[in-house]
Amino acid sequence: MVTFGLTAGVAYGLPSLATLRRARIRLTPRLAGIGTPDHVALTFDDGPDPASTPLFLAVLAELEVRATFFVLGSQVQRAPGLAAEMVAAGHELGVHGWDHRSMLLRGPRSTHDQLLRTRDLIAEVTGQPPRHVRPPHGILSSGVLLAARALELTPVLWSAWGRDWTADATPASVLATLAPDLRGGATVLLHDSDCTSAPGAWRSALGALPELAARCDDAGLRVGPLAEHGLFDHGLFARV
Repeated sequence: MVTFGLTAGVAYGLPSLATLRRARIRLTPRLAGIGTPDHVALTFDDGPDPASTPLFLAVLAELEVRATFFVLGSQVQRAPGLAAEMVAAGHELGVHGWDHRSMLLRGPRSTHDQLLRTRDLIAEVTGQPPRHVRPPHGILSSGVLLAARALELTPVLWSAWGRDWTADATPASVLATLAPDLRGGATVLLHDSDCTSAPGAWRSALGALPELAARCDDAGLRVGPLAEHGLFDHGLFARV
């Protein structure tokens, strides 16, 4: 019985190995968000947050850039009007979970139920059913993959990040961290809220956006949401 439980636990958590960014880029590029070579997908996690997300929307509007926001259901519940505003502005919402608890700490039924709850709330308040899911911390489990298949959600993690959630992050540090992986086909991870990170950390990502967009433009790269990134909805991790 102990052996069975251990084996089952290992199997349940095995997909979490995809959290290793370099490995997933090499072995599962679609899961890492590697898309069209002339496009960079811009994504944000943990919102919507009335204190910070409107500032991101304003900068993105000025830059004429749209993005994908992986939102928490609990945050959407607190600010449904803001979620609707994001979609009305042309941005895409994806499922990040109801809260930020690791999916490895949830069983299959709990995982399915809270992803379903988040998906349905997004659809209700925006009129647009989400297409993508990114679990908190980018940690997958068998439960996430099974729920994603049942709910017709495609898991997408990222290939480049700015480490913008830390207390000492600055726009310059975000850009420097992104630089080695900022190339055509990349999916960029940033945060538009500090609800799960250091207070005010979102300012580093916000301040980096104009230069990030400029660098992509100089390289001849389009910046936009995952919907324009050329990912297939029927990949290895999309309908497992």
